[in-house]
Amino acid sequence: MPSEPFAHELRRSTRIRLKVSIEAQGIDDPLACEGETITVNLHGALILTKVQLRVGMSIRVHVIPTDQRASADVVYVDPDHPRLCGIGLHEPHNIWGVTFPPEDWHEPGSAEEPPHR
Repeated sequence: MPSEPFAHELRRSTRIRLKVSIEAQGIDDPLACEGETITVNLHGALILTKVQLRVGMSIRVHVIPTDQRASADVVYVDPDHPRLCGIGLHEPHNIWGVTFPPEDWHEPGSAEEPPHR
């Protein structure tokens, strides 16, 4: 069983606990609901929605405080709490409004992006 530091190393970007209001709208499904984030990172979030989503669903996320929008896929639904979902953004982006993001949150094409090796 991997240790916690090893599991963290496999993540694409650092998770941050952040509660912000969101709206989720189905791209191919007739769905619209409110929700909130629990944790966020550059590549997605763990969210709690008012309506149950399903793995594989494509959604459009609107972050209310920042007025940012992004497309995402539902990649995880908690079997014990089906309104708790993991989403993966189609394009890595700080739509969450994190003012001082972790060092590994450099977005592709940004001036802060580390050089490729």
